[in-house]
Amino acid sequence: MIIERIKEDLSIALKQKKEPNISVLRMVISAVLNKEIERRGTSEDPKLNDEELEAVIFSEIKKRRDSVESFEKGGRADLVAKEKAEIDILMGYMPEEMTEEEIRKIVKEIIKNHKDVGSVMKEVVPKTKGRADGSLVAKIVKEELS
Repeated sequence: MIIERIKEDLSIALKQKKEPNISVLRMVISAVLNKEIERRGTSEDPKLNDEELEAVIFSEIKKRRDSVESFEKGGRADLVAKEKAEIDILMGYMPEEMTEEEIRKIVKEIIKNHKDVGSVMKEVVPKTKGRADGSLVAKIVKEELS
């Protein structure tokens, strides 16, 4: 499971005093625990499976990408570098990202049955979730439909 690998990597990072890794991995573990606590009141099993863990990690990546954008606008190159380093660490726990070509192939296949953005996105998103950026998927869908 991914969470065991993260905990093991955190232990190694602590021993080697690798600061960016320590803070990022602690943050991910904290986000996972928060998600599990959130689910305790429901009928679902509070433990997250790998797919749900990937969703939490992807959420953390997305937060950092948004931060990078903001810091670039603000001219904070030091913080941009820090956020990009954290993204690289987190990407190590995600499945390989889909290429634009792979996304286009999926979109073209789905467009055969649907002609509006909403219904195409409804089918494309589950197939690309965690492996492709949503804004890139939306852009490709719009391009292919026009």
